[in-house]
Amino acid sequence: MRINNIRKVLYAISRILGDVNAVKKGKVGKRIGRRMAGKGTGKMMRKLFK
Repeated sequence: MRINNIRKVLYAISRILGDVNAVKKGKVGKRIGRRMAGKGTGKMMRKLFK
C-alpha cells in the first residue's frame, strides 16, 4: 500500500512540473487540449470495456 501512495505523489508532482513547464514555454492551450482529449478517450474506453 505504501508504494501506491508514493506513486500517487510522484505522478502528482510530475503533472505539476509539466504544467509549470507548459506555462514557461507558452504552450498551456495545447496541454489543456491534450489533457481533455485524454480524459475523453479514457471515458470512451471505460464505456466500451465495461
